Amino acid sequence: MTPSTSTAGPLAVRRWGSGEPVVLLHPLATSGELWTPLAEALADEFQVFAFDLRGHGESAWDGKPFSIADLADDVGAALDALGLETVSLLGLSMGGSVGVNFAGRFPGRVRSLVLADTTAYYGDDAPKVWAERAEKAVSVPRAKQVGFQLDRWFSPEFREANPAEADRIVKIFLRTNSEAHAAASIAMGEMDSRALLPAVTARTLVLVGEHDYATPPEMAAALAEGIPGAELEVQVGLRHMSLIERPALAERVRAHLRAAAAVSAESQ
Repeated sequence: MTPSTSTAGPLAVRRWGSGEPVVLLHPLATSGELWTPLAEALADEFQVFAFDLRGHGESAWDGKPFSIADLADDVGAALDALGLETVSLLGLSMGGSVGVNFAGRFPGRVRSLVLADTTAYYGDDAPKVWAERAEKAVSVPRAKQVGFQLDRWFSPEFREANPAEADRIVKIFLRTNSEAHAAASIAMGEMDSRALLPAVTARTLVLVGEHDYATPPEMAAALAEGIPGAELEVQVGLRHMSLIERPALAERVRAHLRAAAAVSAESQ
């Protein structure tokens, strides 16, 4: 794992493979470790990076409040430190929200974009709802938060058939700093990146689980409608962590990355 500069201190960066760079951005209260299966699946063709966002995993945090735009700025600073001018970005949930912000503010740096189970805006009541979640992040023991999280993340069928994979994600969640979890929750509630959507120029694929009630298909549709040329695919039977619950989606991601790379090569 390689430390890389951000605006709030070092970000931990995992890397796999070689080739065109792809950066993976993780959901709230997890870390880049979550991406290991997907990264390994793509590493035969791409150089894959997974960042631990501010305060998550092994990345630094100064304890101060931050915004989704701050996390996007961290991504930019880390890319600079790694010498990566242009990349493909893939984000799930909070990671997708960070990806939207980055791609809308710095469109020239994003070749292609995959947004999974995410949104640019949680609604008018979001500050209140997410403030309540932030309070619970620090007041409720982490182990007692697991049931709520698992039900959002995965279908009952997946949890029953894949207990080891569900447990892997739970362990990442349990290791997450509760104060950083709370700060990121506040940032999610205050986020409104809708005005940035028309500025995204990256070839964009929006994925969402059919039964994702954390960021439901209506939110994914709003992303796809707002981003020029974006594709929307609803994944039957899945909940919030679609890319973890259905590993075969790695091949859909691969096809999207290849198509974007081909268009980029033709334009040069």
